[in-house]
Amino acid sequence: MTGAAKTVRIQGLREIAARYDGYIVDLWGTVHNGVVPLPGAPECLAELKRAGKRICLLSNAPRRVKSVVARLDEMGIPRDSYDHAMSSGEAAHRALRDRSDPWHAAFGSRCFHLGPPRDNDVREDAGLELVSDLDAADFVLATGIDDYADPLEKYEDVLVAAAARRLPMICANPDLVVIVGEQMSICAGSFAKRYEELGGEVFYHGKPHPSVYRTCLDLLELPPERVLGIGDSIRTDIAGASAAGMDSLLLEEGIHGEELAAAPGTSVDEKLQEIALRDGAHPTYVCTRMNW
Repeated sequence: MTGAAKTVRIQGLREIAARYDGYIVDLWGTVHNGVVPLPGAPECLAELKRAGKRICLLSNAPRRVKSVVARLDEMGIPRDSYDHAMSSGEAAHRALRDRSDPWHAAFGSRCFHLGPPRDNDVREDAGLELVSDLDAADFVLATGIDDYADPLEKYEDVLVAAAARRLPMICANPDLVVIVGEQMSICAGSFAKRYEELGGEVFYHGKPHPSVYRTCLDLLELPPERVLGIGDSIRTDIAGASAAGMDSLLLEEGIHGEELAAAPGTSVDEKLQEIALRDGAHPTYVCTRMNW
């Protein structure tokens, strides 16, 4: 089924659960909205576990796995409803700590952190020196905006100055936007996109990039053809699953919700096809939300 041209609409996971042994599941916009669990999602995870499925939660949160899991605990999402968790922040931290690839090994340890204190654990315990002056920095670590209401323009001067110094940027969250409660907020991916427009060089950690999917598949100990990727973003969740050789399920009530609703004279499925063509990936299945 991988790579199938036609997207199949389903009402819930029970319709296709038997086809897969494992699931790689997005968090923001899929399981929760950053504040509370989304209706039906925790129950769906529990049903998948009862069916004997292996689940790896995969978030583009710019925080380490321990922080992601602690937040799930606070929301009341039990640890026995999933087997593993992975995050873009964890991937960025490991790369900074280990320097096992040529790109990360090529620059020094002086880090300018473009992001709020809530994301500090990405850079902590990685042998880095935090600097507040771009002139003293070896690289920029981009994790996100200070306040969820901030516009991108607030950070333009910093991005321009860093690009002028030709500092490499590590993006610990490739998402462009995320829904926090009822509010759409920009993510570090928006920093990175603008930085590349300014001529800067960016290394991305997280979805849709292949390395994070290899990590998840290793955790699940399953081949990609036996795993379904679930999420609300065609650009990251669906494209990432497809590139990893997996089937995928797109949830409509996520970041594409407004686009799909604002389609006068166009059916939802036609609008979905437009978005898929624009973002370069076609989901195997589509469902309103994550439910059983």
